[in-house]
Amino acid sequence: MSAGLQLPPTAPGARLLGTGSFRPERVVTNEDLAKRVDTDDAWIRSRVGIAERRVADADTSLPDMAVAAGRAALTDAGLDPSDVDAVIVATCTMPNPIPNAAAQVADRLGAGGVAAFDVNTACAGFCYGLGVANDMIRSGTARHVLVIGAEKLSDWIDWDDRSTCIIFADAAGAAVVGAAAEDEVGIGPVAWGSAGDHATTIRILGESTNKLHQEGQTVFRWATGEIAPVALDAIARAGLEPADIDVLIPHQANLRIVEAIAKRLRAKGAREDLVVADDIVTTGNTSSASIPVALDHMRAAGRVRSGDTMLLVGFGAGLSYAGQVVVCP
Repeated sequence: MSAGLQLPPTAPGARLLGTGSFRPERVVTNEDLAKRVDTDDAWIRSRVGIAERRVADADTSLPDMAVAAGRAALTDAGLDPSDVDAVIVATCTMPNPIPNAAAQVADRLGAGGVAAFDVNTACAGFCYGLGVANDMIRSGTARHVLVIGAEKLSDWIDWDDRSTCIIFADAAGAAVVGAAAEDEVGIGPVAWGSAGDHATTIRILGESTNKLHQEGQTVFRWATGEIAPVALDAIARAGLEPADIDVLIPHQANLRIVEAIAKRLRAKGAREDLVVADDIVTTGNTSSASIPVALDHMRAAGRVRSGDTMLLVGFGAGLSYAGQVVVCP
């Protein structure tokens, strides 16, 4: 007769405990790019809504940015690195597939020895990582999980390609996830999926160039048509209505996409006073970092308050998408 297996004590729900972010100091304006490629400020703002973006210097690595954001999130949560049981880094821009970022980040934060792994679903990565962290907390696998979205897209951009160099940037954002009170649900069920038939629309070209390629119009049409239903699904899975959402933080891919998603949600009952993230204007598209960076900046600016009901939804290369309703810490 086999021995009886045991499971750890479970938690009724999870919640965000704190957030943090990091942006490089170097600002690249639209005017700066116009000196290199055929573009101008008005053209860029009309197409993607970006005024400026941040680009890391050669000596700043992706793990460097992830460590800074993770440390800020732990401080905000009032926790020490020793309190962390797992580190998840969402990224698609590590210089090599091995080693992963998470183990390095955990060690440098002082949380060495904990579970550490990367998630690569590009711009949906933070929401995927948050979904996994939520399940880890609820199953009793971990007490505290640090989820970081970090990207150094500047290493993968052809700076002479007008279709990509105006969009992408570098940053890292993080959140600490822990157990919620018995009568509290701080992170709703994840609504996620993929559209692999569109995989080639965002990809790294062959080894001869090793640069990011994006079919912008195809991605734009897909995102404006397919992501609002994902957002509505996440709301329904959380047992809420669109009118219950205080804040919308979609992946900061393109300001026109963000506005289109918000418009469709309002058409389905979201409030006119719904606060909508627009961090892309001054940060650019930072892939998996964009949602946690936007959230942290909105908290710092007082645009979101503790207890607000927020809808997060990420989408991008893969194509992969994910979203969930969360309560602001």
